[in-house]
Amino acid sequence: MDASEAPDRSEPATIATPAQYRALGHPVRHRLLLALGERPATLSGLAADLGISKGSAGHHLKILHEAGLVDLDEARKVRGGTEQYFKRTFRKLHLDPGETTKAALAAVADEILTDEDDPLLHVRSVRLTEAQARRLRDTLDSLVQGLENEEGEARYGVLVGLYRPRQS
Repeated sequence: MDASEAPDRSEPATIATPAQYRALGHPVRHRLLLALGERPATLSGLAADLGISKGSAGHHLKILHEAGLVDLDEARKVRGGTEQYFKRTFRKLHLDPGETTKAALAAVADEILTDEDDPLLHVRSVRLTEAQARRLRDTLDSLVQGLENEEGEARYGVLVGLYRPRQS
């Protein structure tokens, strides 16, 4: 892919093709995308970080690549072989509600369960007017959008949501 065909990483990616929906239908693929974060990584590094086999990591990376969500960043010669570095083709991803969101939340749940520190997770039901809900949504969105990556610092996941629970 030449520079004129490269996706614009500054704009959030929107899932649009059947291949992309299929690719996001498995929690391991979400975990791979989370692990890639802002920095390219090798197949071996991703497998080790996620605690999965290189074969499994390779299989899931191939599906993500075919869907256009992951690309080869560079290849380096090392000890008689070639080390390939993969990267996400997007900085931010917008998910539509449905099966893709279920898989994304399953991947985040796996990440939260492996956090040995004290992860913060609140689930709460509150009654809000439409105006309050809009204001809360805008405030939360602005807060998350304003977060900057500090090079060399520890990586944290941020999960923010506002939704209407099912009526029972």
